[in-house]
Amino acid sequence: MGVIGCGWLGLPLAVELNKLGYTVRGTTSTKAKLPVLLENGISPYEIILRPSEIIGPIDDFLDQMEVLIINVPPGMRGGSGESYIDKMTELHSKIKEAGVTKLIFVSSTSVYGSTVGEIDEDTPVDPITESAKHLVAAENMFMSDDSLETSILRFGGLIGPDRHPVNMLSGKEGLKNGDDFVNLIHRDDCIHMIKTILQNDWWHEIFNGVYPDHPKKSDYYVEEATKRGLKPPGYLHSVGPAKGKLIKSRNFLIKDQSFFTSIH
Repeated sequence: MGVIGCGWLGLPLAVELNKLGYTVRGTTSTKAKLPVLLENGISPYEIILRPSEIIGPIDDFLDQMEVLIINVPPGMRGGSGESYIDKMTELHSKIKEAGVTKLIFVSSTSVYGSTVGEIDEDTPVDPITESAKHLVAAENMFMSDDSLETSILRFGGLIGPDRHPVNMLSGKEGLKNGDDFVNLIHRDDCIHMIKTILQNDWWHEIFNGVYPDHPKKSDYYVEEATKRGLKPPGYLHSVGPAKGKLIKSRNFLIKDQSFFTSIH
């Protein structure tokens, strides 16, 4: 089994899979992180995805691999100039050459764009940002490949150790959309979802990954700031109904009612 992208989510995921008895190979684009993977029982590979090539021993990494988890965000903010879908196309070609048969592609709820109201996996995608458009293109590429058993995971806002939006919102004033809903997921729940999909062979499906409770942003972030001893953010008074989205993890909760840690 392989995990492409052993960073904030991918590394603890690989560690958990190793504990379950899987033999795990993991990639990093940073040479200094190779010993960290090795120390955690993960066979380390330094691999860099580029739009026109893959740098590093990708063939060795994929050799005789059955299951692959792709956990590589687009990273297109700031105009990096590198095409994410081109990177995924290069990777897809290598995956087919190697004969990988099962794939989990980590995507994002950003693919729903500006759609408002309640959203589940049957809601049509409506990507607005370039990164979301590239994610949708990658989803379609992998899902349309009949030689792959692919499942897509669309995670909401990621929270967990050393990562929470309230740290950036603390002390800000005049924030809008305070009546909109929170659509977050804890890293532990992301890992639980992936492990459960693997253990139950839930393939050819799309899963939203979002905590089932959806407090208003103004309530949630003020409470979280207060709990952490931070200056609470200030939200403008809203008039009328909330115009944001409320994302449901319907497909996963139908199958597994046991998951979800907490967003508090």
